[in-house]
Amino acid sequence: MKIPKQHLQDLYELLASPKTAADAELLLEDLLTPQERAKLAERWQLVKLLAAGMTQRKVAQKLKISISKVTRGSRQLQFGTGGFKKHLKQ
Repeated sequence: MKIPKQHLQDLYELLASPKTAADAELLLEDLLTPQERAKLAERWQLVKLLAAGMTQRKVAQKLKISISKVTRGSRQLQFGTGGFKKHLKQ
């Protein structure tokens, strides 16, 4: 699916605009379904656990998710654009 660059830029600016966690919560509740928010939260938790040194298998067990989900998150942590690593440092 081809998305116009300006649409993506608008989205990135929107996501960068909240100044507090409460503002981000309001925005994400309007922007995403409960399931989409849950999946994003799950992805962030598994990335944090992997970055802390937990094995993929232990992460899957702790979060009660499939190893394939953890592997996808691990690949993005290792070979992605660096966004996860940048935000893990904050």
